[in-house]
Amino acid sequence: MEVRNNYINGRWQASVSGATREVINPSNGEVIALVTDSVAEDSKQAIAAARHAFDHDGSWRRMAGPKRADMLLRIADAIAARADELAVMDTLDNGKPLREARCDVDDAVACFRYYAGLITKPQGGVYEVSDGFGPMHAYSMHEPVGVCALITPWNYPLLMATWKLAPALAAGNCVVFKPSEVTPLSAVALFEIFDAVGLPAGTANLVLGSGPAAGQELAASHDVDMITFTGSTRTGQTIAAAAVGNLKKVGLELGGKSPNIIFADADLEGAVEWAMIGVFFNQGEVCSAGSRILIEASIKDRFVARLAERANAMTIAPGMKDADMGAIVSAAQLEKVLGHIERAKQQGATLVCGGERYVEGDCANGYFVRPTIFDNCTRDMDIVREEVFGPVVAIQTFTTEAEAIAMANDTPYGLAGGVFTSDGARALRVVKEVRAGVTWINCYNPTFNEAPWGGYKMSGYGRDLGVNGLLEYQQVKQVSINLQPGLVGWYPQRG
Repeated sequence: MEVRNNYINGRWQASVSGATREVINPSNGEVIALVTDSVAEDSKQAIAAARHAFDHDGSWRRMAGPKRADMLLRIADAIAARADELAVMDTLDNGKPLREARCDVDDAVACFRYYAGLITKPQGGVYEVSDGFGPMHAYSMHEPVGVCALITPWNYPLLMATWKLAPALAAGNCVVFKPSEVTPLSAVALFEIFDAVGLPAGTANLVLGSGPAAGQELAASHDVDMITFTGSTRTGQTIAAAAVGNLKKVGLELGGKSPNIIFADADLEGAVEWAMIGVFFNQGEVCSAGSRILIEASIKDRFVARLAERANAMTIAPGMKDADMGAIVSAAQLEKVLGHIERAKQQGATLVCGGERYVEGDCANGYFVRPTIFDNCTRDMDIVREEVFGPVVAIQTFTTEAEAIAMANDTPYGLAGGVFTSDGARALRVVKEVRAGVTWINCYNPTFNEAPWGGYKMSGYGRDLGVNGLLEYQQVKQVSINLQPGLVGWYPQRG
């Protein structure tokens, strides 16, 4: 079986360790690929290549914005040309249904095209300044941060890579990219595209391996100017601590335990359908999942019964069969999800449906979990406090708007939240009070390249996507010009 390798300084190369890692199809537990398994020395080589490309070669950062935009558009076209292959790759690697993987590829194409357009738009500003120093002119300009290390999770392999790579490259940075060791295959394909379109050597570098072995060096290295990470809060804390050494810029999009607030006047059927998307889409492996449903007490029984009916009707199958739900990404994650389910039972939550591994038919050897609903959950239960990252939802009830807001914010996280009501004023009041970076009204989980994405509190800081996503990868420089070089208008004259 051919081994997929790192891409460093414009060349494909194996890890200096010589070790390899198996990539597993979670739908059946079979090995589908081998990839090189990097160590710190590989990361150091990639950092050195990016550092040289940025500081000494400089061809990418000095390239005019429109030319960089043209390159990003070529990348987008190449992704589109390989769309079917990339979708199948993520489905086999991650376990998600094929139709969801196809949507991810479409979004990846759109993301590169969005930043290709954005980098050519006006940036910076001109300022009217005081003449106390004499006649002066001041303006600001945006410049790339430098060498950026980008680390992404396994739940959206291609799409998360695009969310970071597109704006980082658009801004003129040189990058070292480390995908999750669990789902590396579409990242390799993306770097094949970078190579084919002719990105200058060292501009984009790929390191395949685990966080402790390969990722820690990216966070600690003083030759890295910025690190951005999407993943668990615990790992984010480790990265932030390691980054202190040279005070590098840090962007973190971390965990969530997001509330989905449903009032009695909401469209019940619509709320049920959006709640399904909020918690069961992508097998619940979504950082913004609406995994806490806060429901007004007067409609709770009707809502839960309908939600359970819909959940029990969901089809489960290997991703290539394109059912409603696919496999959990790995055996380790499967055990984590099942552990959360068992603790919820032990702590007194009422299991409404699901709650077990699914092993029927083609799913016998894969990592599948039935969609799971727990009712009568209380704030002290782990199922309410901890991120599960699987198809599991906790139901809580409230009676007043103030109580709903307090329950929504009763979490250390602050990534996302939703509000369902037919009262427009109430929707705006509540969404304003929810302490989260991404919110929805009468829908849940739509995401747009044009709008910022990120969290409050322990869900991290910094933003992906939108204009803010580009600004993350830029520095702002002030330039002040003395219009009469011989004149010093404020300094006391002597002599």
